[in-house]
Amino acid sequence: MSSSMNWEKLLSLKRYGDTNKRIRKEQDETRLGFEVDYDRVIFSSEFRSLQDKTQVIPLSQTDFVHTRLTHSLEVSVVGRSLGRKAGLRLLEKYPHLQNIHGYQANDFGAIVAAAALAHDIGNPPFGHSGEKAIGEFFKTGNGKHFKSYLTDKQYQDLCDFEGNANGFKILTESRQGRYGGLRLSYATLGAFMKYPKESLPKKPTMHIADKKYGFFQCEKESFLDVATELGLISRSSTDDIRFSRHPLAYLVEAADDICYTIIDFEDGINLGLISEDYALEYLINLVRDTINISNYNTLTNTEDRISYLRALAINTLINEATDIFMQNESAILNGEFDKALMDVCKYQAQIKDIIKLSVEKIYRSKDVLDKEIAGFSIINEILNVFTRAVYNKHNDATSNYDQLILKILPKTLDTDSKNLYDNLLKICNHIAKLSDSNAMLTYKKLKGDFL
Repeated sequence: MSSSMNWEKLLSLKRYGDTNKRIRKEQDETRLGFEVDYDRVIFSSEFRSLQDKTQVIPLSQTDFVHTRLTHSLEVSVVGRSLGRKAGLRLLEKYPHLQNIHGYQANDFGAIVAAAALAHDIGNPPFGHSGEKAIGEFFKTGNGKHFKSYLTDKQYQDLCDFEGNANGFKILTESRQGRYGGLRLSYATLGAFMKYPKESLPKKPTMHIADKKYGFFQCEKESFLDVATELGLISRSSTDDIRFSRHPLAYLVEAADDICYTIIDFEDGINLGLISEDYALEYLINLVRDTINISNYNTLTNTEDRISYLRALAINTLINEATDIFMQNESAILNGEFDKALMDVCKYQAQIKDIIKLSVEKIYRSKDVLDKEIAGFSIINEILNVFTRAVYNKHNDATSNYDQLILKILPKTLDTDSKNLYDNLLKICNHIAKLSDSNAMLTYKKLKGDFL
């Protein structure tokens, strides 16, 4: 495999199951393949369920607090700007991409926007505590007795249940009559894959691409198919699968980092968890060069002032992330750039300050902790009942109760596999697709509480 990636391959319009090559110059400009990716994500039921999934503040009754859905839409908007700005500069650097192959700056924007839109599609209910709750069930809870039936990597998939890997499963998983999942372009799937490795070995290096993992064992073939088509660089000297990132994955990650840093902070201020004085002090440092003071001084309330500063801060960070991406583009293409873009930007000190304050005042606030505790109990109980049912089915030993439980699983969920790992992962995938309210409702049903 070559030591450097190649943009023409990285921008592949191929979709799962294609037999003919898709040529950029032959695309319908009104329905560009990368824009079709965006539409397919928007119309998927998994994306819709994000409207009732916690971003940070749980089940908030106020209008302005973010859910996973509004967060994902915002990340995609920031991602589109990042992609277009980087795209313009990449086409200047590699004019043949435009002159010979027909790629436009907006193509880069469309790929990053679609991957960014999908970036949280695999995340369970109740925020990050949902991921942890699934992992704990298999690591230390009743699920640990499944260990002896699984390979080390299969068991690790469950113990470190990962929203990114689950997202890749949702986007690519085939079922009867629906092959290749949402059938997105390989370029978008590549940009989606933040951690192009399997669950073991854990953190083999400090490279950002090795921080977590990006696909389950059951999607290994799909992953390798995408990685090979895009010409990603293998980073493993053993049989373990580890690749370099698709360069545009850095922009998807930056869009997410920019949004959650600035917008969670904004939520915290609007909810009164963080005082406006702090906000001014922290955000003014980011927007010094672009703020129009006379404009700013006409704003009469906290919400408008913060919203003005937030818009300027996001714009500043978009320009900064684009600059860093282009300065390091050769190292990124060689798989050598080993940090997130925002970790090396000139505003990293301000970003760290904002995140530190958000952790103290928002992420550790009573409401958030209460939600995380409830999420643990709810997910643990659902897993307990559902995994027992598929395990007993696997051993032809279902009780009447197990049979009832299996009947309430969706028709799209097939637990007839002879492979216990597949069935356990399908249960985790089903639970991860539940919205916060749906998970609570399922929990109540299992507890016999219909009130």
